[in-house]
Formats: sequence, C-alpha cells, structure tokens
Amino acid sequence: MRVTLFDYGAGNIHSLAKALATASGADVRVQTDPVKALDTDVLVLPGVGAFGAAAARMEPGREQMRQALEQGLPCLGICLGMQLLFESSEEGEGRGLGLFKGRVTRLRAKHVPHIGWNSVEEDSALKGAKLDTVYYAHSFACRAEEPEAVVGWTSHEEDRFPASVRRGKVLGVQFHPEKSSAAGVKFVQAFLREVAP
Repeated sequence: MRVTLFDYGAGNIHSLAKALATASGADVRVQTDPVKALDTDVLVLPGVGAFGAAAARMEPGREQMRQALEQGLPCLGICLGMQLLFESSEEGEGRGLGLFKGRVTRLRAKHVPHIGWNSVEEDSALKGAKLDTVYYAHSFACRAEEPEAVVGWTSHEEDRFPASVRRGKVLGVQFHPEKSSAAGVKFVQAFLREVAP
C-alpha cells in the first residue's frame, strides 16, 4: 500500500513518515506537489504549520485534491491537516478543501495553545480502535456546521470542539496520533486497514 504525505513545507514530516511506516509497513512517500500527491492509495495531510501557508501550497491542486477525496481516495488529516479539510480559517488567508462545512477559529480559552494529553469523548471514528486520551498541540479548532460529521469531541477549558470528523474514507483528527503512544499507533493502523485497497 502506498501512503503519501503531502508536504506543505512545515517540517516534522519525516518523524510522521517514520511513524506511519512503522505502524503500517506501507510504502510511505513525501510529495510537495499537490497533484502528484494524489497518485497514491492513501493521502495524509500532516499536522504542523500555519493554515495560510499550507493552503497556498495546496492551491494549485486544490480542486483536483477535493475531487479525488470526493471520489473515494482515502485521506487522514492530522491537526492542521484536519483544518485544511474545512472551508477557511481565521488563522490565515486561503481556502481549505471545503470537504466539511465550517470555519476554523482560535480556541476560546484563556490558555492557548492547547498542548498536552486530553480526552476524546463520544469517539466513533473507527471500529476497534477506540481512543481515550491523546496528544494535542494547537491554537485553532474546527467549528463544524454539520454535527453528523463529528465522530469525536474534546474540550479545552470551556471550549468544546471536534476531536475528529469523518465522511466516508476521509478522517480528520485534531490530535496527533503519531505522538499518542501505542493507542495512537493502533488508531493509524486501524484506519489504514479499514481503507486499504
């Protein structure tokens, strides 16, 4: 199975690539071209960087990427990668893929960023890979306009927001499974097994 990480120049790509390869035994590739990144079995949108810069890197192939995901290409969006699945973000200019309706806004909390271990409530993202506590590192959160797309929730101080969203073979997670110990690795393995061609 080919797993391709779309690199929008944010760093931390290689540790994620290693975690994915370890978790799945897949052939993991890194691609900076958004159209070439679609020549894969599974697309991964990684979780480090700023929305505006990442959206700009994605823009030349944004429509092709959106169409590929709508037509069934499996995708895992992590942290910023999940946010790019939404329409826009107040963090920066540019358009997301718009696969999920809603906007990304700054956390409504006194202490930002939200960094560290926290829970996933009402987790129904994957059968056989339930998550309890996972690792977060973010200052912005997705505000989903379609409650049925939300398959897990979490809270930071008084702000409750989606921990995960799903539509078909597209799964977005606000947390970092690659930093979430054995449970996170099992979560990635379960997703890749579920969407394997």
